[in-house]
Amino acid sequence: MAELRFLGQKILVTRPVDQAEFLAQAIKEAGGVPLLFPMLEIAPVEDENALHQQIARLGDFDLVIFISPNAVQHGMEAIRKVLGSMPAHVRVAAIGMSSAKALQELGAFEVIVPSGRQDSEGLLDELKEAEGLRVMILRGDGGRELLGDTLRARGAHVEYATCYRRSKPSLAGLVNLDPDALTVTSSEALLHMWQNAPVRFREMPLFVPHERIAQLARQQGWTEVHLTEAGDAGLLSGLLAWARSGMNATQRSDL
Repeated sequence: MAELRFLGQKILVTRPVDQAEFLAQAIKEAGGVPLLFPMLEIAPVEDENALHQQIARLGDFDLVIFISPNAVQHGMEAIRKVLGSMPAHVRVAAIGMSSAKALQELGAFEVIVPSGRQDSEGLLDELKEAEGLRVMILRGDGGRELLGDTLRARGAHVEYATCYRRSKPSLAGLVNLDPDALTVTSSEALLHMWQNAPVRFREMPLFVPHERIAQLARQQGWTEVHLTEAGDAGLLSGLLAWARSGMNATQRSDL
């Protein structure tokens, strides 16, 4: 089978800047044109003292969960500043493979990660026995409460630690772009784009790596929603399959 490649299609990559490099480079190497336009901006918390006070008590916990690669970056930075390294007895968990890989690159080799779906529900499947467990969840400002609520219901003591903050940049520059397809990797980013991007974007192929985001997109009214496998690799695979289907359709029309 011939290698799947783009034919110069322009793909909007909306991940935060620090997370966009892999997908953008992969699109470029496969013959596409990545258009980098983050829907969310990530920054350190304004009050580091509160975070550092929580991190100082990390040794009192049994498990620390990193919600995202951003949580890994900012959470591990705080841990290094306050404690020097992760306490040896504290187990480490991550929501998905991207976060787990980032943790492993920082020396956390034994990471609990979902074996199935890459989300809170998947990680909860790995943490069914939580009675008496002391858990710290490192995340951004706000977000879903499912993970903490469910672990508490299972008998765990749960504490959230906000280690980064999100903000929504202006999307005025999108009017100058003409992508062939869009990628979105969070519900928050999708809401921002729906509310502020040019209306014509709603008729473009939209690629998302999670059913929850796909459901929201359909409810909003996006014309063409493509659900891919998890992570950047899943997005890339779905985009390439879409590009190939378009090429096949063109070939058939020429017959």
